[in-house]
Amino acid sequence: MTASARETAPEPALVRVRVWDLPVRVIHWLLVLALAVLSVTGYLIGNPILALPASAGWVAWVKIVHKFAAYGFIALILARVAWMFLSPNRWSRWTEWIPTTRERFRQIIPSVRFYTFLERDAPPVVGHNPLAGMTYTVLYLMFGVEIVTGVVLWGVEGNGWAAFLTGWLTPLFALSTIRFTHHLIMWLTWGFMVHHLYSGLLVDRVEGSGLMTSIFSGYKFLPGDRR
Repeated sequence: MTASARETAPEPALVRVRVWDLPVRVIHWLLVLALAVLSVTGYLIGNPILALPASAGWVAWVKIVHKFAAYGFIALILARVAWMFLSPNRWSRWTEWIPTTRERFRQIIPSVRFYTFLERDAPPVVGHNPLAGMTYTVLYLMFGVEIVTGVVLWGVEGNGWAAFLTGWLTPLFALSTIRFTHHLIMWLTWGFMVHHLYSGLLVDRVEGSGLMTSIFSGYKFLPGDRR
């Protein structure tokens, strides 16, 4: 189609599609809150200045907050993984994260080209494009490592149940390596969050689908043939 034909072609009718169900939206925002609390408290715990004797009470309080936020974080991750298999909404299921069809595989390269500004149009999907889905898979694997390393550190500090579950890891990996991995994943997660916001704004601007508001309302506005 020529540029002039594109300009005169009628815009496709948009329909309101419920994409994100309530559990996905609630878990999403509670994870944002948990990650913020965990990042701040984790940074304070790792700051050598807080090791001064005069601040021992403050450190203990920060560690308590960090642990309770971590319990919440673990519960949210388990809930989201369970919902991948239990949700009746196909856009909330695990197949949105791991490509299982030829169509999803074919959309990977166009997704890369779109995010690198080599393609003007975003892949025509309703939920996550396959590149985004695979990114979330990697993110949740990182969360799993973050949880395991965190539990190891709890065990080292004298939490019996944590030491019982992960004590076999301490002879395999130096404690400094475990701490570094735990800290690094925090920064990688914040890097993901910055990119997540950028890519959401980009797709929303190109498509005009209401992507950014859909994580609040659950609804996108899409061409009728895309449902």
